[in-house]
Amino acid sequence: MTLTNADITELTALRRLLHQHPEVSGQEQGTAGRITDALLGHSPDRLLTGLGGHGVAAVYQGQDYGPTILFRCELDALPITEQGDLPHRSTVPGTGHLCGHDGHMTVLLALARLLSRQRPARGRVVLLFQPAEETGAGAEAVLRNPDFETISPDYAFALHNMPGLPLGHVGLIPGPVNCASRGMAVTLTGKSAHASEPENGRSPMHTLAHLMPALTALSHGTPQDTDFTLATVTHVQMGAPAFGIAPGDATLYVTLRTLTDGGMQALCDAATTLVMDTATAQGLTTEISYHDIFAHCENHPEATLILRRALDALHVPHNARGLPMRASEDFGRFGQRAKAAMLFLGAGTAHAALHNPDYDFPDDLIPIGARIFHQVARDMLG
Repeated sequence: MTLTNADITELTALRRLLHQHPEVSGQEQGTAGRITDALLGHSPDRLLTGLGGHGVAAVYQGQDYGPTILFRCELDALPITEQGDLPHRSTVPGTGHLCGHDGHMTVLLALARLLSRQRPARGRVVLLFQPAEETGAGAEAVLRNPDFETISPDYAFALHNMPGLPLGHVGLIPGPVNCASRGMAVTLTGKSAHASEPENGRSPMHTLAHLMPALTALSHGTPQDTDFTLATVTHVQMGAPAFGIAPGDATLYVTLRTLTDGGMQALCDAATTLVMDTATAQGLTTEISYHDIFAHCENHPEATLILRRALDALHVPHNARGLPMRASEDFGRFGQRAKAAMLFLGAGTAHAALHNPDYDFPDDLIPIGARIFHQVARDMLG
């Protein structure tokens, strides 16, 4: 069973509609409503809403007993202004589907069409539309939702498009595929003063000037190295935007990354020691907090083999190119509850990068992604 030309035309139009109406993490109620309406047209045996916030799950039940297989995508967009003149560009100022989650949702809606026409012979297929992936909070919230226990999967699969890989090619390996990461927010407090008498205050300027290169110097290696670390300064703010005041406070944001969860604590400890020692030497007080915490994402060997066999059956080329990725993904949380694996579907070697203001999901990937997931479901459940 395959998607018809009419299916693909309708799915492409729906993907572009989703693209026009992006919503950031935790605010995806409109997107969830569109997904719910679309799923109701494909007759799931059960439909759950409100999972971990605005999450939606459709269940397709087989006649005989068997495993539960979950396919997961993401609802949320990014707080980035889209650039370009696409006819379906974002209509929401400062917000855009610039990571491809609109396309990932459409792949699962394509799979829903196929499952509605022929249920699995056994077991269950669960299609999960997860909220708040971009902040790292959504997967954990879904897993903590009591309703999720009723659809708890034995296997979990996901895909993410990957610019840089040839269109339709797949990146797939067992083991770590996405890094652990977290945002470190540093607040430095001294004492403001008149700009003509800076000696009467305690400015965070020298501390910031030291910390920014010193923190980034904690970076080491590449994701292919087990001891890989990366520290990236993402935001700095100092004092008031005025010419008459020597600053007395500052905020510094740094994103910390390691290949696996096991290396994160050591990197946090090193960064904390560096911040505290530098600030204390300058007579500043310091507060540190952590946000957007992502566990590393690791592909289970058995789940990876299942994906590989489906790709081979469909003659979809695949290799290890580009993996593990530096980027983080909260799909790793599902790997703590099920045999899980994520594949990376090439968006084109010259395609705009993820989170770029001119990125747009390639519609040609919709039937390819749906075929891969449908093959997995047929292989495992008949």
